[in-house]
Amino acid sequence: MSLAANEHFAGSPQAGSARALVIGRIARHLALFLSIIAVWELASATQFVDPLILPRPSAIVVALYGMLFVQGNAWYHMGITLWEALAGFVIGSVVGIALAVAAGLSETFRRYISPYVIVLQVIPRIALAPMIIAWLGFGTSPKIAIGALICFFPPFINTLTGLVNTDEDASEMFRSLGASKRQIFFSLMLPNAMPIIMAGLKAAISLALIGAIVGEFISAGEGMGVLMQRYSFALNMAASFAVLVMLTAVGYLLFVAMEEVDEYLVYWRSDARMAAMSRRCAKAWRAD
Repeated sequence: MSLAANEHFAGSPQAGSARALVIGRIARHLALFLSIIAVWELASATQFVDPLILPRPSAIVVALYGMLFVQGNAWYHMGITLWEALAGFVIGSVVGIALAVAAGLSETFRRYISPYVIVLQVIPRIALAPMIIAWLGFGTSPKIAIGALICFFPPFINTLTGLVNTDEDASEMFRSLGASKRQIFFSLMLPNAMPIIMAGLKAAISLALIGAIVGEFISAGEGMGVLMQRYSFALNMAASFAVLVMLTAVGYLLFVAMEEVDEYLVYWRSDARMAAMSRRCAKAWRAD
């Protein structure tokens, strides 16, 4: 599409209608959110709801500002928790995907490993946290191990599901063209499985954060879980909710980051990304 055509479309009634629709939708969500906050503030201020159960939103904002910009203690604890979550996510995901690839390529290996993976999944892994802390001590290692253990299963099962559900007709065509097993894996099986693998990784990143927090609840001297425990035991519920808000923001940002990675790697699901990749490949071929 030419530049003039793009400018014409941008100024067309259809584009204006689409923008108005998006703005209206955002305005409705914002109005609903502000209404909930206003009712919450009024209910807590008038003691209709006990502040120990639901502190005033204004008090939560004040506590959040204090932890971030006055005392500044939240940044250090957030860094500890984020490191534990990311390390656990990487370890659990790498191990899960590696085992799934091996199981997807070897039916014999899949038959032997499946019972153990099922047993690991049905075990309440949170219940293993005290044992892991007893084994690994009281540093960051047990929190990383708990996060890795909790987020292992989604990448494993999603990767295995994607690999074993490769289209048989496409596989037969590759073999008839003389493709090697390596070429079939990287050119057919892996691209076919990528969307479901990324779905598993998006689930795992949230679970890794949960695992880190659980480990900090059980035994830790630093981290966001420790902050929440301290404020809750002191009945400073506004600060406890402020920590919860920060954890929610961190979890949301991690999920959005994985969404961006998904958009970049699985580019063929987006027409715009597919067109951009086609132009890049065409430019590389012309350069050769």
